[in-house]
Amino acid sequence: MITDDQIIDSLGGSSAVAELCEVTVGAVSQWRTDGIPKARLMYLKLLRPDAFDTPSKSKEAA
Repeated sequence: MITDDQIIDSLGGSSAVAELCEVTVGAVSQWRTDGIPKARLMYLKLLRPDAFDTPSKSKEAA
């Protein structure tokens, strides 16, 4: 299972995610420990579904 850290990193890091979600970098840093809020996670999945592809999913599809 992909972690919140991995999601944030795959989207370009805390600064990039903060810009996408129009929040502070500090808020995104907090998501790394507290988890990405559900509404933000849904938004990010719609915006960048590629960031949620895990290597294991790619192998299963092959």
